[in-house]
Amino acid sequence: MKTIAIIPARGGSKRLPGKNIKRLGEKPLIAHSIEYAKANPDIIDAVVVSTDDPEIKKVALSYGVIVIDRPEVLSGDLEPTVTALKHVLQTLEIVPENVVLLQATNPLRPETLLKDSFEKYRRSGTDSLFSVTPIIRKLGKITDQKFVPFNYQIGQRSQDMEPLYFENGLLYISKAELILKEEKIISEQAIPWIVEHPFADLDIDTEADFEYADYLYHKYKIQN
Repeated sequence: MKTIAIIPARGGSKRLPGKNIKRLGEKPLIAHSIEYAKANPDIIDAVVVSTDDPEIKKVALSYGVIVIDRPEVLSGDLEPTVTALKHVLQTLEIVPENVVLLQATNPLRPETLLKDSFEKYRRSGTDSLFSVTPIIRKLGKITDQKFVPFNYQIGQRSQDMEPLYFENGLLYISKAELILKEEKIISEQAIPWIVEHPFADLDIDTEADFEYADYLYHKYKIQN
């Protein structure tokens, strides 16, 4: 296996119980990421789900993927995603060269995102790539009860501002070695892959997020 997709999906969500298997459209949430990975067989050699939850495991197995049981010690609210990825790599008999991280809570992705970004990753020779989206907002912080602009000057027009970018969570590509040796998903040399699409604004954590996902799914997936 040269490249695998890993989908971390623990149970125990407090704000939206059972969210990883809650149905979005006609299938469980996690199935959208599984099927996205499987739709790219020229890139993805195997799909692995890491979970601590029996129901999530059951659903994942029904979609024909490898399931790695995540230990309780790696399943806490504050546990970083990279430890789950490292556990998967340490559990597999054969360590792949590349890991594509697909988060179950980002179920909708532009169709060619993986193909296009992986080609850039492959040609660049870098150790990591991650998707970002531009955001033009007048940001600042409050210091001594005063608002201090961060990325603009008072009176500056929004269209004249230099955009900032946020990590949208749609996709990460990393060398397995980076995860195993440095416990990092993205390094200082990581390539940012710009995505300007409504899917980039979605990260499901609450019922309102899920309702927005349902709206996007029916607007873009069903209609198209």
